Amino acid sequence: MKWGIIGAGNIANKFAKTVNDMKQNSEDESLIAVAARDLERAQTFAKEYGIPSACGSYAEMLELKEIEAVYIATPNNLHYEHTKMCLIAGKHVLCEKPFTMNADEAKELYELAQEKGLFIMEAFWIRFLPVLQKMRSIIERGEIGYVKYARSEYAFIAKGARRTRKFEAELGGGALLDIGIYNLGFMQMIMGENPTSFTSHVHMNEFDTDDFSVINLMYGANTSNVQRHLPEEDRAYEENTSAYGVVTTSIGLSMERRAVIVGTEGMIELPDFQKAESMRLQLNDGTEYEVNIPFDFTGFEYEIREVSRCVNSGKCASDIFTPEMSLGTLKLLDDIRESWKETRE
Repeated sequence: MKWGIIGAGNIANKFAKTVNDMKQNSEDESLIAVAARDLERAQTFAKEYGIPSACGSYAEMLELKEIEAVYIATPNNLHYEHTKMCLIAGKHVLCEKPFTMNADEAKELYELAQEKGLFIMEAFWIRFLPVLQKMRSIIERGEIGYVKYARSEYAFIAKGARRTRKFEAELGGGALLDIGIYNLGFMQMIMGENPTSFTSHVHMNEFDTDDFSVINLMYGANTSNVQRHLPEEDRAYEENTSAYGVVTTSIGLSMERRAVIVGTEGMIELPDFQKAESMRLQLNDGTEYEVNIPFDFTGFEYEIREVSRCVNSGKCASDIFTPEMSLGTLKLLDDIRESWKETRE
């Protein structure tokens, strides 16, 4: 895949490094151009990663015919605008999370891509990590029984100018949109769908955006994917029960990205669910074992490969991370943020 990059910030650096590592590994991925509003910044970025073209405007880059797909790494509030630009220009798109500022914008973009026969995907990289794919298969085949409870935590401290960028409302700031989406998307991977209800506690900062939240998620009976893999007689146990999730998100506290999944037959522990390369299983029968699958490069390679696989197959969307999955998490984000507004009014 021949890539263009919109944006030249930290996450774009990781993407560019990954593509170059893949190319050196004889994979058919290459960087054609990078665009930033500051031409000098684009030129510096291009020089660092050996990119042939540096552009001072996004429209200029999109005119390059050799670019097949574009990776969008601009601030959250610009994702909708830039993704739409790329689709209109006839480019496939991989856009950083959160895909858009709300589910309605995302739905419009997915429909536009379908109309134009172009591939589009939210760059929710954890969906493709081998350890988390293994986790899903373990859950689905019922190895830890019915999933009854899960929790995940993600927090870090941002200072100075970085703190301002993370929290500015005009840039789509706030801890939930920035990193809480990982918590909620991870829960969707486990439970297979959105919760039936939720409650939350939130703290708003001087920017009037969230810097800390704890969200309790309630899932209805038969939520877990494990249901369809178990004999009919075993499902009766689950008919009148539910599953629960708790996610903690903060930009302002230091916290390890730990996650725990508890089922009726055992549990899974992940020391770092967001950069998962390992997990530990403890089953009720005394069996314990670890799964370790180190990244090939940075972890971004798996979503990049998915884009190429789908484009080469003529698909407009991934069947591993579908538009419906993306829209489900975005809708939950919308509902949670709306509930916070209501509590302040």
